[in-house]
Amino acid sequence: MPPLFAASDMHGHRTEFRDALRDAGLVDAAGDWCGADARLWLLGDYFDRGPDGLGIVDDIRRLTAQSGGNVRALLGNHEVFLLAARRFGTDPVPGWPASEGGYYGAWRLYGGRENDLRGLTPDHLDWLATLPALTVADDHLLAHCDSTAYLEFGATLTAVNDHVTGALASSDPYIWLHLWSRFCGRGDLRSPAAVDKLLSAYGGSAIVHGHSTLLSHFGLTPAQAVSAHRYTGGRVIAVDGGVFEGGRILVTRLT
Repeated sequence: MPPLFAASDMHGHRTEFRDALRDAGLVDAAGDWCGADARLWLLGDYFDRGPDGLGIVDDIRRLTAQSGGNVRALLGNHEVFLLAARRFGTDPVPGWPASEGGYYGAWRLYGGRENDLRGLTPDHLDWLATLPALTVADDHLLAHCDSTAYLEFGATLTAVNDHVTGALASSDPYIWLHLWSRFCGRGDLRSPAAVDKLLSAYGGSAIVHGHSTLLSHFGLTPAQAVSAHRYTGGRVIAVDGGVFEGGRILVTRLT
């Protein structure tokens, strides 16, 4: 079976992303795919907190074409933030006291970069609007967030992904607020019961996620956070090395 890799939370760090892929043997010195039939899933958060989120998206799309579709991507919360900022701007969100400056203000607060917002093209928007929230590959449930909030979106993988796609197409700011808030959830998967719920609903025998960095949320130092972190009896794998916190992008071989 061709090897399966996962990486997450590049947060605009394009050079570090290319370096990590090269070190894993998936791209060459020019940044072009050389991974043969290997498969790579990116688990979200391509934007914000770093200088070139759009460059990362462009790289992912190019590698998808070069690999014949073996490079794929999930939706992360920072993609939701950026898309909400573009759709609603500074319009107030009634009932959300934290949203001074609307979705745009909240996006900026979470590290949004103006060059990413200004550079979005219709092609970028079409690509982002159809990213799945969850998938299963080689008995691994791949997700962005370490959260059970996906269960609020649907009881099956298809239902979850259809719900999220529909929300991204909506012009209702409250639908976006629900999506935004649920994509911010974290920490649930330290509970074996929560892991059981997700795996029973969506399949797989282990969950792989980004979103919660190994540094801030698992207490590792940059020197320690050099590989993925397994927890909850080895059934959960955290792969966010915290590049924007002084860590690194972890390209993790799963199979």
